[in-house]
Amino acid sequence: MTILLSDPAVHAIRVHDNGDPLVPLSFAPGVLVRSGLAGRLVRARAALPDAVDLLVVEGHRSVAGQRAIIAEYSARLRVLHPDADEAELTRLYSRFVAPVAVAPHVAGAAVDLTLVDSDGAELWLGTPIDATPEQSGGACFFDADVDPTARRNRTVLAAALTGAGLVNYPTEWWHWSYGDRYWALLSGADHAVYGPVESTVPA
Repeated sequence: MTILLSDPAVHAIRVHDNGDPLVPLSFAPGVLVRSGLAGRLVRARAALPDAVDLLVVEGHRSVAGQRAIIAEYSARLRVLHPDADEAELTRLYSRFVAPVAVAPHVAGAAVDLTLVDSDGAELWLGTPIDATPEQSGGACFFDADVDPTARRNRTVLAAALTGAGLVNYPTEWWHWSYGDRYWALLSGADHAVYGPVESTVPA
């Protein structure tokens, strides 16, 4: 069963922030992440096959940015599900964007990424990054029934990132995190080491 970020079990995880700063990701201009995550992404990159690299498109996100995505996607969901109450809308939107209180991006603990070849061309992983469940017919879920090329590339991506200690949010093949509440729940850690943080340095 897929545990969504709206699940009470995620919200119940304690946070003891270890104070790791937000730092620019060395191989992704404009992307900020916690320093502990940055080191793990460097390790993951080194574990990839020859001529394959990571393309990180987003890391830390402001609270305002998170709220804007929630508002925009929720508006679309209200049209598709006019009878849904607020609890159901929260469950639905959390397949694609996390509630602010537990959002891994807001904690600087998550990245959205994909794979590229030696020329910088994106490899096929079944959907574009940020394809919603509605847009992709559910193919955005990591374990979705996708074609062999996409499955092979997802497997390569997962091997490198899980080997470096990251966890995937299973409704988004491109979303991986370390140190946040969702990571703590899936990894069995006693607590999260990263909570919400605001950027004080330029990307």
